[in-house]
Amino acid sequence: MLRKNLITVTIIFLSFFTGFAQEEKLNFKETRRNANQDDAKAQFNLANMYYNGEGTLKDLKQAFYWFGKAANQDYIKAQYNLAYMYYNGKGTLKDLKQAFYWYGKAANQDLAEAQFNLAIMYYNGEGTLKDLEQAFYWYGKAANQDDAKAQFNLANMYYNGEGTLKDLEQAFYWYGKAANQDYVKAQYILGIMYEYGEGTLKDLEQAFYWYGKAANQDYVKAQ
Repeated sequence: MLRKNLITVTIIFLSFFTGFAQEEKLNFKETRRNANQDDAKAQFNLANMYYNGEGTLKDLKQAFYWFGKAANQDYIKAQYNLAYMYYNGKGTLKDLKQAFYWYGKAANQDLAEAQFNLAIMYYNGEGTLKDLEQAFYWYGKAANQDDAKAQFNLANMYYNGEGTLKDLEQAFYWYGKAANQDYVKAQYILGIMYEYGEGTLKDLEQAFYWYGKAANQDYVKAQ
């Protein structure tokens, strides 16, 4: 039997703060001037520059301020980063309710990473009441955008009957989707499901194949 503790319950962030939206080297003064004219992209870029200390001194409070300005103009990556700063207490006091709110804003604009984090907050009851059905819903939204972590967690919820009816065939399907993106825990569990015929026909050759894939990524349990 698979174990519930295989579910990933740690917030996972993208490296938006490393200049994700900056495709060229920006001039700080010019970016600040454009930001002061309510240019949302410039506000986002200025926030990144303050966060990383690019062209200016590192200043998390200013980063927080400018992410907020851009977020209030529905700039999706700024909403995500603002949520991150609230969640971690960077440049502001830690505030899980505000983190939940801004992840929700970005998630409703179909940002898969925000949908994944929102699902985790629902799953853990962080900044909101614990709600496994909502966690299942948002994992599904991110999974359908090919987020491997979300596919893995969705599979776990189907396997354990959390937030939905237990469905081993759906669990097998979503583990397979994540495994095919080289998500090592999914590869290992897919091996287990093939070995014991859970959610699929028993197939020892396929079990060996997927254990091998996981082992080649140095996953100790598969070796």
